[in-house]
Amino acid sequence: MNDQTKHPLLVGITGASGALLAGRFLRILKEEKIPMRIIISQWAEEVALSETGQSWSDLLADLNLKSFRRDWTDLSADIASGSFPSEGMVILPCSMGTLGGIAAGISRNLIERAADVMLKERKPLVLVPRETPLNTIHIKNMLRLSEAGAIIMPPMFSFYTNPENIPEMIDQFAYRILKCLGIESDGLKIWNPEIAGR
Repeated sequence: MNDQTKHPLLVGITGASGALLAGRFLRILKEEKIPMRIIISQWAEEVALSETGQSWSDLLADLNLKSFRRDWTDLSADIASGSFPSEGMVILPCSMGTLGGIAAGISRNLIERAADVMLKERKPLVLVPRETPLNTIHIKNMLRLSEAGAIIMPPMFSFYTNPENIPEMIDQFAYRILKCLGIESDGLKIWNPEIAGR
């Protein structure tokens, strides 16, 4: 277990494009020995098959993480309660439907309910929305969630690190998420103007 994390980090994966983002984030959590609970929506399954050719069951099996998965329809799960100890939650990728549901406080499924718990318990909630362009409703929902305490973190990739490939860009972004949660890692490349030639 990572010395900085005493309790699990919740990870919601929805049907927005970005199965590769979520997969590499889970891999980093495992490498960093950060305990986790994983919630995957029905539509995320469809996206994973389309984008990777594998189901999430297969992807989690490859990472040896199947036992950490929770049923996304089970609103009686332990993580649906504010009494469950957690380090916070990341929804990656976060569809605009899920983002809108959280903003409205609807809690239609375990992902939305767990996110609602983060907000009411004042725990870190990082949302990684995958949509472009954004309409006014999207922007207003993001503003509402930001005002409620969530961190809105679209997958904007860093180029100052001189990445050599897409996985390096994704990994840097994943480590930035951890930093937003207060989890430090040697994997994060810090901006250095001297290295950049300034």
